[in-house]
Amino acid sequence: MNARFDKPAKKHLGQNFLHERGVIDKILLAVNPKPGDRIVEIGPGQGALTLPLLDLHGEATAIEFDRDLLLPLTEAASARGKLDLINRDVMQVDFTELARALGGPIRLIGNLPYNLSSPILFHALDHATSIIDMHFMLQKEVVDRMAASEGSKVYGRLSVMLQAYCKVTPLIKVPPGAFRPAPKVDSAVVRLVPKPASEITVRDHARFVEVVRSAFGQRRKTLHNALKDVCNDDAIRAAGLEPQLRAEQVPVAGFIALANISD
Repeated sequence: MNARFDKPAKKHLGQNFLHERGVIDKILLAVNPKPGDRIVEIGPGQGALTLPLLDLHGEATAIEFDRDLLLPLTEAASARGKLDLINRDVMQVDFTELARALGGPIRLIGNLPYNLSSPILFHALDHATSIIDMHFMLQKEVVDRMAASEGSKVYGRLSVMLQAYCKVTPLIKVPPGAFRPAPKVDSAVVRLVPKPASEITVRDHARFVEVVRSAFGQRRKTLHNALKDVCNDDAIRAAGLEPQLRAEQVPVAGFIALANISD
């Protein structure tokens, strides 16, 4: 790694810097940037993905919270392409406004800090109409949850919320040794493609959030008990479900139907 990146990873920021070139090449192959793509990277870190991306694509925007990385990133990128750096907490970045400023829908990529991965995913979901796709490195356990189907032990709120609005595809398993410092868990790269408006059947997002959150609030409870403050058994049956089912037994379409009936 370039000597200018001489600061150690900051544990409180969840920094684990990717360095394995084979993994980087697989990510870039999965992203497959095309001319005109507006690529926005979340957390470029030491530029392990950023710099090869610039070699391939020529330009990118990156959101980096750590001020210590801004100058070395700028210097390293100067001979590789055009890098626009945004020094901000990604949770404070309005992706819709950013897409507007860049001239059209964006493609998100990033090695997300594991302690913030779910909030970042939900934040991106709020701006899905301005996003073409997302390629994220996450803890493998989180990717498993994102892609899980009903009946799985890891199927939950994250699975339902993301799959209602996106196509979720796990792509690459990544071992701890691909990072410095090495995390204690496996990682994975996942692709999320927001569904077009015509394929999203949720009528009221806030109501959908309420139903899903309540259903999974206490996993061992039946829908009858978990949703008693949200909807009654008649609504549950009208959605084609049985009140004695537990949340992990209900498919995504079932939650959508229930939210739509009881909105």
